[in-house]
Amino acid sequence: MARAVFICVSPNPAIDKRLKLSSLVSGQVHRARTVQRFPGGKAAHVAMVLRTLGEAPQWIGPCGGATGEELASGLASLGILVHRCETRQPTRTNLEIIEDNGAVTEILEPGCAPAAAELLAFETACKNLFSLAGKAGSVIFPGSLPAGAPADLYARAIGLARQAGCRTFLDTSGEPLRQALAARPDIVKPNREEAAGLLGVAIDTPATAVDAVRGLLRLGAKGAALSLGAEGLLFCSGEHAPIMIAVPPPLRPYSTVGCGDSALAGIAHAISSGASPEDALRLGAACAAANCLAHSPGAARIEDIRQFQNEIRVQTLEARA
Repeated sequence: MARAVFICVSPNPAIDKRLKLSSLVSGQVHRARTVQRFPGGKAAHVAMVLRTLGEAPQWIGPCGGATGEELASGLASLGILVHRCETRQPTRTNLEIIEDNGAVTEILEPGCAPAAAELLAFETACKNLFSLAGKAGSVIFPGSLPAGAPADLYARAIGLARQAGCRTFLDTSGEPLRQALAARPDIVKPNREEAAGLLGVAIDTPATAVDAVRGLLRLGAKGAALSLGAEGLLFCSGEHAPIMIAVPPPLRPYSTVGCGDSALAGIAHAISSGASPEDALRLGAACAAANCLAHSPGAARIEDIRQFQNEIRVQTLEARA
């Protein structure tokens, strides 16, 4: 099998800014003890984990202003090939606040609306990358869309990737998720809240989680994963395949930001390498668990990933003939 070419598509990238303080109290003035800045956006986290797994991922997204320069140079310093699409507006900054008790608060900027010409240039650049990758391509579409972007952006991009012969992996929410599912991505991986919002149901038991995975398949996904946080990660590789769950061992997370992105990276890596669905699920869950211990989103250590791979067990929740 030819080595996969991983392309991480980021319509709404960011710089992640992490602040640590003793406690967060509404309406009060706070002084942070430390401030750190990292390349951000879900596609960046996916690319980082793929790099840790030994791949040579490519990242494509709009970049503008000083924050856009910081993002692109930060990704490049990690060994990620950056395809930068210039924008007039600056790249957004997301804020993560970590309290001493472990509570994490995220404040996510919406991202500036792209100009029509910028959006066209971005889609054209994506199409060219997909065509170059061809059947070796594994294209990952994680994260939100910027304000003002059409809700069918991911759906159109998945169509372009499929025309080029690429595999497609999706992780988004809301109307962009609904429309993108109709384009038949190979794998979709929402979290519990995203899937519940899409399907209009509560996902609070193993049975409702299984139903949610089947619901994602009915809406168009060829395969589906569902993240339940500490309760585990579900995966079904196709309509007639069993639904399995991998539950991580108990751990005290440093931060859970980026865990879903890490899971998607592990699943994409395994499937693109020809691994079995069970091994893909195990690696995805191991990457998510390792991310909980990382110093920043997407910075899971390979030794932690391998350790969790050995510890995580996979069970079948529903079998299909």
